Amino acid sequence: MLAFTNSNEKTSPTIIGAGCKLTGDIRTDHSVQIHGTVFGNVYAETVVIGRGGKIVGKVVTGQLFLHGTMEGPATVDIAHVFRNAQMTGTLSYHTLNIAGNTGLECKLSKRKEK
Repeated sequence: MLAFTNSNEKTSPTIIGAGCKLTGDIRTDHSVQIHGTVFGNVYAETVVIGRGGKIVGKVVTGQLFLHGTMEGPATVDIAHVFRNAQMTGTLSYHTLNIAGNTGLECKLSKRKEK
């Protein structure tokens, strides 16, 4: 059995597993890993959308790691978009890293530094 937290650790990731479908918003000060499907908005420090993972809704995060699919707008500080990633909507970012062939069909909007 996996233990995600202990008495010294006050954070744990939120994980939506493969095959899981969640309808509703996720809000956390920590990281979120999406391997299933989320129909809702995600607000987190770090968002990882794994291969086979999908978010249909808005994402607001410090760091986005996109391996899967996003449908909707995203406001991020740093976006890491990997091979075979898919996105529609608007990606608003400070820093954008793209690796390999992606299926980006979104509007890219570079935000000015604070």
